[in-house]
Amino acid sequence: MGVAQVAGIMAAKQTWQLIPMCHPLLLTGVDIGFTIDEAASAVDIVATVRTTGKTGVEMEALTAVSVAALTIYDMAKAVDKGMVVEYVRLTAKSGGKSGNYVRSDHD
Repeated sequence: MGVAQVAGIMAAKQTWQLIPMCHPLLLTGVDIGFTIDEAASAVDIVATVRTTGKTGVEMEALTAVSVAALTIYDMAKAVDKGMVVEYVRLTAKSGGKSGNYVRSDHD
């Protein structure tokens, strides 16, 4: 998980180079956590991204989770090529131009 964590952090910092119309942001923090659900053979990934700027960092968080998941897939594909990366979604945000948001079906 350490490699996936580093990949996710690096991706958050490079989002502006990956997604058109995103601009570089000074990120003050990127945290990535993993919860392994052995019964479901699943890994839940949560990224928390912070900035002091007056903009949201949703794209950076979503990119971090996506790249961390793809990194896990890359490392485990020899065991199961049928793995699925799914349910990448914003669960909550605060600040930025559009204000606060909390997903209504957030677990």
